[in-house]
Amino acid sequence: MNHDLELVADQFRRLPGIGVKTARRLAYFMLERPAEDVNAFIKAITDARKKICYCSICCHLATSDPCEICGNSERDHSIICVVEAPQDVQALEQSHEYHGLYHVLHGALSPLDGIGPDQLKIKELLNRLSGDEVKEIIVATDPDTEGEATAYYLARLIKPLGIKVTRIARGLPAGGDIGYADSMTLAGAVENRKEI
Repeated sequence: MNHDLELVADQFRRLPGIGVKTARRLAYFMLERPAEDVNAFIKAITDARKKICYCSICCHLATSDPCEICGNSERDHSIICVVEAPQDVQALEQSHEYHGLYHVLHGALSPLDGIGPDQLKIKELLNRLSGDEVKEIIVATDPDTEGEATAYYLARLIKPLGIKVTRIARGLPAGGDIGYADSMTLAGAVENRKEI
């Protein structure tokens, strides 16, 4: 394989979820595009990188500081939803059901990977709780081992402050089939059942 093509493929392989074959396919695709398409792609990334910053309040990616969510007086400032990644904020916002604030940890506790509390934005979260405005923290970390460990760790830190700590519910997706659901999902669905 051409050395220059392999260098491009290596850059694509650095992206999450991109394996060797996909990286090569993307490299071929980009190098076969007209120069103006490639330049527009590069410019879009470069421009976004220059404009994007982290909100000094919630640690979310933003184009202003504070971000639009933290600066919005219409939102409920007494509730903070804690998520692992910026894309989690986007997903929750698309539901149009949550109207409080967010805090992005930028990961989850994973001692095996060398990710402890100091590598996450936990200190910044605790700083936000120093006043008496926040009444509830909703922990919306992933329902995997790391996410659960992070949720319990945060609950142990925050509950002594007199702030209510809740965890998002887990269960079956809409249109899901009980027969194909894993045991952890089914357990969450039963545990978080509601009266109808």
